[in-house]
Formats: sequence, structure tokens, C-alpha cells
Amino acid sequence: MSLPFKLSSSHLTFSDKKRRSKLIKDYLCIITGAFIIAVSYVFFITPHKIIPGGVYGISIILHYKTAGLFSLFPDGLPIGATSLCFNIPLVIIAFKVFGQGFLPRTVVTFVSTALFVDLLTFFSNHYGTGAIVKEDILLSCIYGSAILGFGVAMVLRAKGTSAGTDVLAKMLTRYTHIPIGYTLMIIDSIIVIGGLIAFGDWKIPMYSLFTVFVYGKAVDIFMQGLSFDKAIFIISDKNHLISEKIINNLHRGGTFFHGKGMYNGTEKEVIFTVINSRQVVALREYIHQIDPKAFITIIDATEILGEGFHSIEDVKE
Repeated sequence: MSLPFKLSSSHLTFSDKKRRSKLIKDYLCIITGAFIIAVSYVFFITPHKIIPGGVYGISIILHYKTAGLFSLFPDGLPIGATSLCFNIPLVIIAFKVFGQGFLPRTVVTFVSTALFVDLLTFFSNHYGTGAIVKEDILLSCIYGSAILGFGVAMVLRAKGTSAGTDVLAKMLTRYTHIPIGYTLMIIDSIIVIGGLIAFGDWKIPMYSLFTVFVYGKAVDIFMQGLSFDKAIFIISDKNHLISEKIINNLHRGGTFFHGKGMYNGTEKEVIFTVINSRQVVALREYIHQIDPKAFITIIDATEILGEGFHSIEDVKE
């Protein structure tokens, strides 16, 4: 049955307009973050052959090792386009494994990053800018990793993801049950070692690992401040809906505590869960959607022992 009228922007409710405005801001944030990421690669990381792990680490290796092999690309395969060749099949696999929920923002992130990387590389080659910090590799690593962390944090805040080895790590975690942090560390370490083999320079892996470390710290600082896991207490009349989001979307567990209000004696269940700092933004969003009146306490957890985190057996006195 056809509608007797057409919907226009004047028929949008306040909440619809607010959601649309937030969506536009998120995508602008993702594109801006992608540009900042590209700046870090083109002007700080790539000129010194730093391998920061991930798809771009592989692409940087291939860029330098293919220099002079193709007449169309005399300087080597373009880093952005090469990263697309890796990301597209990874995203297709992730779509089949995890579903389409993450797909639009992920595609915007890795496509815009690749375009910005190759455009800025063309600009750099055409105008001869090259590395901004030419003589001091360590300083270039610090600047590059900090800028990279800021760009990635912008993307994550807008609920985007750059796909790449993150997707591969999630799939390995799903089937091996190894925590995703360790899986990413293993993958990135293998790529860094690949840079050592490709270039035969023992300085490269040390600078690369330093870059990966600083970049990771920068992401955490720009996202949530100092890097700590978070212990979360949630009091809500819709705890079971919130717990489903924690289990199914964040892939974390938790515990229900029986609580009693001090003021009016009302009995309620309290959710206690532990998540990493990057998941806090998503959890707050879920809780706001389910119960805007929920009471949430977020506490820094300096050490967490148990399943999904560090094993108690591994802790030595």
C-alpha cells in the first residue's frame, strides 16, 4: 500500500534529526581520522621504512621491495592501493563470519585511508617534501606513532575500524580462544620480523616495535586517558538487556550482584563486568540506548587475573 504523502525533512522527529546529525558527525570524524592516519604514514613512518605491523606494514615492505619492477610504478607498488588489495578480501571474510553490522564504517575507513595515503604520497613525491623529520629516525617514530594513535582514536570514537589484521585477529581469537590483544601482538610481530628479513637492517624491527608500542599507548590515552582496563558497575531496571549486549556485542562476561537501595530500600540487581578501555565508548552507547537512566560506575582496574585476561598461574610473587 502506497503512502498518501512523501516523507521530507520537515516530517523528521527531533530524535531522527539528532541521529542523522550524529551519523554525519561520525563519518566526518572517520574521514578526518583517516586523513591524520595517512599523514603519519606518508610523512613520518614510511620514509624511514618503519614497519608498524598490520596491513600497512606489509604494504610498506612491498612498496620498497617492488621499486623498479613495474614501469607503471617505478617507485614501487602504491601503499594505499596495496592495502586495499589486502583489506577487501579480509572484509568480505569478516562479513560472512561476523555479519554486516560493522561493514559501512569499516569500508569508509579503509578506503578513505588508502586514498589519502596515495594522494599524499603523490603530493610528497611531486613537491619533494618527503619525511618531515629527516635526520632523526627516533623522533620521527615518536611523532608518527603519536599522530597515528590520534587518528585511530578518532576512528574508534566514531565506532569505525580499519579492518586489516584486526579482522584476522578476531577470527583467530574466535577459533583459538586466545585473547585478541595477544593475537594482534603475534601478527604484528611476524610482520615486523618480515621487515627485518626484507631490508636486512636490525635497526628497523627495534624502531618498528617502539612505534607499535607508542602508537598503542597513544590510542589508549586519546580514547580514555591512561591505559587501564575498566571495572564497570551498572544499576538499571533493564539489566538483562544490557547483559545481552555485553555478552553478544562486546564478547565479555559479567556477574549479577543483589543490591538494595540505601535511600528507599528498593532491591535491584547490579551488573559487574570488566572490559578494555576501547570498549567503554561502545558500552556507554549501548546502555544509553537501552536505559538512559541507568547508573554507571567506571573504575580503573590496574590488574585483572582470570579467564580472558592474565592467568593467576602466570603471576609470580
